[in-house]
Amino acid sequence: MSINNIGNNISSLRKQKGTTQDELARFVGVSAQAVSKWENGGVPDTELLPKIADFFEVSIDKLFGRTITEYTDIKKALSQKLINTDEKGRFKEAFEYCWDIECSLYGREFDDGSIAEYIKSLGEEQRHSSMRFDDGFTMMEIDSRLQYFLLVPECKNKQAAFFNGINYTELFADFSDNDIFNACVMLNQRENDKAFTPNLIMKKLNITKEKALKVIAVLKKYNMIRSTFIEIDDTTEEFFKFIATPSFTALLIFAKEIIESPCAWTCFSESRKKPYLI
Repeated sequence: MSINNIGNNISSLRKQKGTTQDELARFVGVSAQAVSKWENGGVPDTELLPKIADFFEVSIDKLFGRTITEYTDIKKALSQKLINTDEKGRFKEAFEYCWDIECSLYGREFDDGSIAEYIKSLGEEQRHSSMRFDDGFTMMEIDSRLQYFLLVPECKNKQAAFFNGINYTELFADFSDNDIFNACVMLNQRENDKAFTPNLIMKKLNITKEKALKVIAVLKKYNMIRSTFIEIDDTTEEFFKFIATPSFTALLIFAKEIIESPCAWTCFSESRKKPYLI
């Protein structure tokens, strides 16, 4: 590591980010000539280093080209970075970390560029990534249509985790009914706090009241619908509220992967020898 290399590193980081000397200068609060001087062998004042590092979203070590070999506070640093990120950008930032984890599990250092830049380079191409080891597995989709990351450490007792008291065949039988499935999709597209009556399902799915009540009964069985009784004009009417859960969206994600098996991989490792369910 040499302080004389910092100008070259700043130049390299700026070009990777796709920004100009003027933009870096305005952010740091110096002239464009000062940035040009750094990139041609000069050295920034010490007090400017944190601001320069913030601009490139890297550590000061990275500015010096130093490879970090000790990670004593990395979890704290990542946690603090997410806490300090605007709420609207936290999931985007967290997905960047997921990408870094996936690349690291693959056995390579993650790229300096963001995953957003990588996705942009793909265009309409759909890419997946998966690490499949005996101590766990990951599944990841990387494209502009859908993004997700799943990490599953190996489970000690698969029977207890997946099968004891769980009736999968009943669930699959229920959701093989088009009206039940379509009702769940439709209700997931509405605002969660909006109450409804069977008339909504009858109208949206073009089904009878009898079938609408059957659909509601099935979704209530899975705690996806709750009911309340309201007295109006001396009569009591039952209203329903849909209880949204991301589990249904996750079910669609992984069902899609079974229906449309991924064929284009960014990272893939299949070293697993153990069965998934034993």
